[in-house]
Amino acid sequence: MSQQSPSFEKVIELIDAANSADPNQETADGKTWPKELLYSQRMSDMLDRFAPDSDEAAKIAIRAQHIERWKSPRSDYPMNRQGYHQWRTNLYQVHADTTAKFMAEAGFDEESIERAKNMVGKKGIKTNPDTQLLEDVVDLVFIEHYMLDFAAKHPEYDEDKWIDIIKKTWNKMSEQGQQFALSGNITLPEPLIPLIQKAVA
Repeated sequence: MSQQSPSFEKVIELIDAANSADPNQETADGKTWPKELLYSQRMSDMLDRFAPDSDEAAKIAIRAQHIERWKSPRSDYPMNRQGYHQWRTNLYQVHADTTAKFMAEAGFDEESIERAKNMVGKKGIKTNPDTQLLEDVVDLVFIEHYMLDFAAKHPEYDEDKWIDIIKKTWNKMSEQGQQFALSGNITLPEPLIPLIQKAVA
């Protein structure tokens, strides 16, 4: 594994310290975690499995993707479709700006900061390979760690609705991401495997 720069180690420390302050808790492997700290580590773990040769800017963007998300609650926006999209758009900007601030503090150059900002800000999915990499990792982490919980929260969803959700997730991924998901490299949520197979057939 290549040696990380002191700037990289510094920015990861800043991201982890920020996410450690998340008041929301989640339990995994018998341990209780701040929710976004756990999420960020799952993102980094998935990147190491999916694209282990990624450079520092990509690794930082992946780690910072949900940075301090609890500070921008969904409840601050109208509870309709337009409010949801406003919230998402503003979240991307807040996450990107916070990532840029931490990278500048750690001594990164403008070009690396801009690349990470574009990734975290979800700029150019399908056209920017960096942003597509982040999207693939987001979707792989969702399938492995969060899809089953999401299903439990929505018992009202019928099979057609689920197939639609899985298809939408699938279509956001690159062909490489899709192949990785089906090749035994991630743990698919057991009860949803028949639906996943049906959706991607």
